Amino acid sequence: MDAIVTPAQPLRGTLTVPPDKAICHRAVLLAAAAEGETDIRPWPSADDCQRTLHLVQQLGASVAVSPEAVRIRGVGEAGLREPQANLSCGESGTTLRLAAGLLAGQPFAARLTAGPSLSRRPMRRIIEPLTRMGARIEAASADAGELCPPLIVHGRRPLKALRYELPVASAQVKSAVLLAGIWADGPTTVIEPQATRDHTERMLRRLGVRVRQEGAAVTVEPGPLRAPGPLVLPGDFSSAAFLLVAAACVPGSQVTLQGVGLNPTRIRLLEVLQRMGAAVRWTAVEASWEPRGTVELEAGPLRGLALEAADVPGLIDELPILMVAAACARGTTRLQGLGELRVKETDRVRSMVEALGRLGARIRLNAAEGVEIEGGRLRGAPVDSAGDHRTAMSLAVAGLVAEGATTVRGVECVSKSFPEFFDVLRRAAGSPTVKTVDKG
Repeated sequence: MDAIVTPAQPLRGTLTVPPDKAICHRAVLLAAAAEGETDIRPWPSADDCQRTLHLVQQLGASVAVSPEAVRIRGVGEAGLREPQANLSCGESGTTLRLAAGLLAGQPFAARLTAGPSLSRRPMRRIIEPLTRMGARIEAASADAGELCPPLIVHGRRPLKALRYELPVASAQVKSAVLLAGIWADGPTTVIEPQATRDHTERMLRRLGVRVRQEGAAVTVEPGPLRAPGPLVLPGDFSSAAFLLVAAACVPGSQVTLQGVGLNPTRIRLLEVLQRMGAAVRWTAVEASWEPRGTVELEAGPLRGLALEAADVPGLIDELPILMVAAACARGTTRLQGLGELRVKETDRVRSMVEALGRLGARIRLNAAEGVEIEGGRLRGAPVDSAGDHRTAMSLAVAGLVAEGATTVRGVECVSKSFPEFFDVLRRAAGSPTVKTVDKG
């Protein structure tokens, strides 16, 4: 499917985004291993979340799906069961990495398979700590000695408690180790070089696990999981980012997003857009297990800025769309330390640099895993999503401010995280501005 995007009138109105995908993965995996029933609502339509839900069904959790929610009856003390078939993670890296942590503490073996893109993604960073805890993990070998999916996880119980210093900041690696720590023989500690999103820690506390935070170190105590009852998911901030940047880039725009997750480890983009010149206000209306609330944004002339490698973990999902904002800003934007962005579904740095270059942006890679973008006018052209959902949505937003028509090829991949994206964008920007065409 292709999207054809033409310049937009100012974006207006109150917009909604799907439930938070990152929190949903964690809720499903932990609810499956907990004692009792957990209602998760509203249920995301994202493909990735369906992968995680099917995976826990194969591990013995009882799942009931309704239009409003998903109810999971966990296995509790009875324990997860050995799956009778491969556990297919599709293109969901979060499903695979977090499930590997969960499976490391189970007394059986399970095979995690992946789609074509995820099968090329490196997994050594989760294999190494989980192996040190006592699990045995088989992986496919790739070029340069990297280890990639499929993974066969031979779990054990109890695992060995571990104190582990992450070589690179990664919420997924941290989460895999913390989940394994539930079945360890003592406290397990992860030390981060920079803070990453803390959804796993919050969810573990919600299910009765003792979690301590001491500076950069997070420690979990082994123990049983107890179902928390209803879990109401906030709106996904990473999905909201595309709409916020679209409004920031189209002059005269003014939008409001309600019920959006406002976890402090996720909302660095709001501060960045303020620095760039947009008028952004946000108010948390609930701050229990996961803060959420309202974000209002009014467009203003954008200006370039510099971000260092230490800024990246708090912006990891938002960097592709931030590159679009930089292309629309006055002056030069410098983004450093983008190495993690090169091992996502695709090399997002290269795909964004190439596509924005076709749209007329003055953009270049530098040797230090960074990008320099000189803001200016964009012009419509055919560009490719590279099969990546965040690249596809970012390029569609670029089309709203480019002169002429922009065709983004291969946008069916947005179903991975935000299937409603083009419908929401049409309502905000005007129906004639965004068209999708099924190429058959």
